[in-house]
Amino acid sequence: MFRDPEGPIEAFEWGQFQIKGEIHSAEGKGVGKDIFMLGEAVKPWSARKGHKVKPAMVDCVIGQAVAVLVIGSGVNGALKVPEKTRKKIHSAGIETLIIEKTPEACRIYNERVRQGEHTALLAHGTC
Repeated sequence: MFRDPEGPIEAFEWGQFQIKGEIHSAEGKGVGKDIFMLGEAVKPWSARKGHKVKPAMVDCVIGQAVAVLVIGSGVNGALKVPEKTRKKIHSAGIETLIIEKTPEACRIYNERVRQGEHTALLAHGTC
């Protein structure tokens, strides 16, 4: 689905990210199938539940001096970001919000990080 040997996200396929040589997957490897990245650091996006990104699900990004937030909405784009959540993101000073299906979100994230932008990623690894 997605490959980029320059990284930091080197590959993505259904339920599995490869980041800096480490696998993160639905099968319990690494931090799991839903990830939060800030620069090149990866953590679990443990607040993600269901298919609506509620305002509390973006708390991990708030206060992180992020200019760009990329949200990977899943392989098929099942994750929806309601207006209430978008307003919280923008009111926290995050200038740019990009919502794309997860393979495209990975590509955009890598590109922004390599350009030196203060970028975060919240990505759903399945549906």
